[in-house]
Amino acid sequence: MQNQEILQSAADQARGLAIDAIHACSSGHLGLPLGAAEVGAVLFGSDLKVDPSDGQWINRDRFVLSAGHGSMFLYSWLHLAGFDLPMEELKNFRQLHSKTPGHPEFMETPGVECTTGPLGQGIGNAVGMAMAGKMSAAHFNTSDHEIFNHQVIALAGDGCLQEGVAAEAASLAGHLALDNLTIIYDSNDVTLDAMADASQSESVSDRFAAYGFSVERVEDGHDLQAISDALSRARANTEKPTFIEVKTVIAKGIEEVAGTPGGHGEGGAKFAESARQGLGLPEETFYVSGEVSSFFEQHKAGQIENRKQWDATFSAWQAANPEKASLLASGINRDVPADLMDQVQVFPEDASLATRAAGSQIINDLAKAMPLLISGSADLHGSTKNYIKDVGDFSKDNHGGRNLLFGIREHAMGAIVNGIGYYGIFRPSGATFAVFADYMRGSVRLSALTNLPIFHIWTHDSVAVGEDGPTHQPVETTSGLRVIPNLDIIRPADPEETAGAYVAALQRTDGPTGLILTRQNVPNLNAIPVEDRRNGVLQGGYIARKEEGELELILLASGSELSVALDAADQLGTTVRVVSVPCMERFDRQDDTYRESVLPNKCRNRLAVEAGVSDLWRKYVGLDGVVVGIDRFGISAPGDTVLKELGISVENVVKHAALAGLSA
Repeated sequence: MQNQEILQSAADQARGLAIDAIHACSSGHLGLPLGAAEVGAVLFGSDLKVDPSDGQWINRDRFVLSAGHGSMFLYSWLHLAGFDLPMEELKNFRQLHSKTPGHPEFMETPGVECTTGPLGQGIGNAVGMAMAGKMSAAHFNTSDHEIFNHQVIALAGDGCLQEGVAAEAASLAGHLALDNLTIIYDSNDVTLDAMADASQSESVSDRFAAYGFSVERVEDGHDLQAISDALSRARANTEKPTFIEVKTVIAKGIEEVAGTPGGHGEGGAKFAESARQGLGLPEETFYVSGEVSSFFEQHKAGQIENRKQWDATFSAWQAANPEKASLLASGINRDVPADLMDQVQVFPEDASLATRAAGSQIINDLAKAMPLLISGSADLHGSTKNYIKDVGDFSKDNHGGRNLLFGIREHAMGAIVNGIGYYGIFRPSGATFAVFADYMRGSVRLSALTNLPIFHIWTHDSVAVGEDGPTHQPVETTSGLRVIPNLDIIRPADPEETAGAYVAALQRTDGPTGLILTRQNVPNLNAIPVEDRRNGVLQGGYIARKEEGELELILLASGSELSVALDAADQLGTTVRVVSVPCMERFDRQDDTYRESVLPNKCRNRLAVEAGVSDLWRKYVGLDGVVVGIDRFGISAPGDTVLKELGISVENVVKHAALAGLSA
C-alpha cells in the first residue's frame, strides 16, 4: 500500500491523542485506541469511502465502533480525517456538552454512525445497516445507475463477541450472505478482569466461519500492509460477509501495561509522559504533525472528488428515475403521508378481533401507503400477525423483500432494527410476544436513547394468554417498558384504537414506539365514534364515556380492560366518566388544558383497571384512588378463567369502587 510511513506516524500520533485526552480527564479506555491504531490508520487513511465534509452522504461506508468504550479511537481518527471535530473537542473528552462523550453517541458527534458502548450492540447495528444497504440497492439501483454500493465495517473486541446479541446477529448475517459487511476482531487476548483465556477457549474465527463468514487472520495487527490487504480482500468478496481477526497488543505504546488487563482502562494514563517519548512524540500534548495534517487534507480532497463523481451519477439517476428519486427523498426526510390515518380501512361494527389480528389488516393498509415500511418477526409472524402480503421476504436471494425473518433472535432483532433505523431510509419494525421484550431490552433502551423512529409489535399482552401460564403472561412487562424514557408504549383497546396506534408509531419521528397487542378477541367499542378512538390514541388519553350531570367518579383503563371499565360504568351510574389511556407517554406530553379536560383535578374519586402491575397508575388516581391490577404472576388456565380468578372483571371493578366509597 502507499503512504505507509506517514500512516504509521498518524497511528502513533493518534495514540498520543488518546493518551492525552484520557490523561486530562483521568477517565476512559486506552487499550483499544492504542492497540488498534494501525487499523484506524488504514481505515481512515486509505480504505473507507466517506466524505468528511458531509457525514450524511447516503452512499458512504458505515464504520461502527462496536467496542464503544474505546471511543477515543474513533474521535482521534474522525479529527485526523477532517470531520467537523476540532482539537478542542478532543481536549474536552468526557466533559459536559462536548462532542466527545464517554461512549460514542449518535447525532452528538459528526461521523458517529450509532450509539455504542453496551457490548455487542454495534455488531447488531452493523448487520442492520448492511441489510439496509442491500435493501437500498434493490429498491433504487438500476441497470444504468448504481447509487448504492457501500460497505459496513465494524470493529469489535472479545467483549463484544462474547455477548449473545453479537452471536445472534452474526449468525443471521452469515445466513443472509451479507457480503457488504466486514467485522474486524481486535484480538488482543485480554478482557477487563483477566486475560481472555480465563473466560474463553474457543476459536472465535472458527465460530464465525461456521456462521458463514469468510475468515481472514492478520498475525501482526500493527502491520499496515497486512491490514490493508485483508480489507481489500473483504471488499472484493461478493459471496459472504468477512471476519478479520487482527492480533494486536492492547495499550501498545505504554510498556508498563501493554498486553495486560491493566491496559484496558485508564490505568496507563499515569505513564503518559514516558509513553509519548517512546512513541517519538514531542513534549507538546495533543500533537499532530504538519505532515500528518497535510496528508489527511489531501486525502480528504480526494474523497470529496470521489463524492463529486458519485453526485454526477446520482443526478443522472434522479433525472432518469423521478419516481424512485421522490421515494428516496421521502425516506431520507422521514416523510409520512398527511392522510395516513385515512389509508386504514374502518373495521365493521360487529368486528370482534384480537388487536394483533386488527394489526394485520392495518400494517398491510399502511404498507401500501408507505413503500419503505418494512416489518419483521422473531419466528412468530403467524402469531404476531405483522406479515406484509405480496412484498416478499428479505433473503440472500431477494434483497427487495420487506418482511424480515429474524429467527428466534429477539435481542438481535432489536439491534438490527436499530441499525436499519440508524441507516435512515426505511421505517423498520420487529415483533415478538410481549413477555420476550425483556430479551431485547438493551436494544430497546438504546433506540429510546438515540431517538430512533422505529417501532416494535409486542403481542400476547396479558394473563389472558391463558393456558401457556405465568412464563408467558407478562404482568410486569408493559409497566417495565413504560419507565424507559422517550419510549412510547401504546396498548390499544379495540381495532380502531389499534389503527390509531400504528399511525402514531409511524408519525413519530423523534423516538421509538412499542405496540402492546392482545392475543384474545376484544369487542369493537362502537359506542365511541371511530374518529374519537383513532385520534384519542394520538393524544394518549381521551374521554371514552362522558358522564351525565355532575362528575362523581372517573374510571381509567387501557387495552382490553377498557371494555371492562365501560361495562362497569354502566352499572355504577350515569355520573361516571371513563377515560381510555392507551399511551401514558403521549398523554403526559399534552398541555395542561387538555389533560385537565380529560382528568379534572376537582374529581379525586378515581379507579384504574389494567391486567398488569398497578403502581404506575398511581400518578393518575393518586394515593386516595384505587387500582385494580395484578401484582403477582399469572396462572395456567383458559384466559377468561385467569382474568376472573385474578380480579380483572366488571364485578370486581364495581366491588372495589363500592368498597372505596367511589361508587357514584
